[in-house]
Amino acid sequence: MNSRSVANSVVLVTGAASGMGRATAEVFAAEGAHVACIDISGDSVRGLAEEMTGRGFSAAAWTLDIADAAAIKTVVGEVAARFGGIDILVNNAGVSGFAPIDSDEYEDVWVRSFAILLTAQQRLVRAVLPYLRKSAAPRIVNIASTEALGATSRDSPYAAAKAGVTGLTRALAVELGPEGITVNCICPGPITTGMTAGVPDADKEVYARRRTALRRYGRPEEVAHMTLSLCLPAASYITGATIPVDGGLMARNA
Repeated sequence: MNSRSVANSVVLVTGAASGMGRATAEVFAAEGAHVACIDISGDSVRGLAEEMTGRGFSAAAWTLDIADAAAIKTVVGEVAARFGGIDILVNNAGVSGFAPIDSDEYEDVWVRSFAILLTAQQRLVRAVLPYLRKSAAPRIVNIASTEALGATSRDSPYAAAKAGVTGLTRALAVELGPEGITVNCICPGPITTGMTAGVPDADKEVYARRRTALRRYGRPEEVAHMTLSLCLPAASYITGATIPVDGGLMARNA
């Protein structure tokens, strides 16, 4: 029977300094994994790694702008050298990307959204692939959004890029499946993170009660635990899946 433990696995988490990325790093570390914390915010991600090691966990930090293709290769190589390989990639880093289709800033938002939300994910997969091929339980989890499954007005750059993540996930699951590498996608719904910090609490409560089955916003760790579940050695027959973690947002009609 396959193990339900990720202890001693090496996991690379992008966007690890805050929100769902931070929760993911902490959840994996608590389960005994070696965690490579990656973020564009160097001070924040180093602070996280220091905090985690101070609690007895195995973690290290790297500063990375995932829009930088050359830097991705360098950092991935350093992670593998530091921990002796890579078993799990969590493509979590992201940005918001909202602009009306006829606005002057639309083109810039579109380019930035695709560079960070989609292009960087495939680059990271390509960079870690040689190490995953040596792993006994190789896993890739791409973080998309329920905006890939439905959309909000003025978010077409973000929605299109996130929909691209779901397509990338399916295609890579088919391509890499013969090698035993699973590739899955999580679509978080309304989650309390830095991206939603600007929404007043009263508005969040109204939205959650109207739109979600659970009538509340989710917590970052609730997404992190689904990510963990998909990365267990025992989850070896789950691949190509797109899983909403949305409190029933996509299930509810009224």
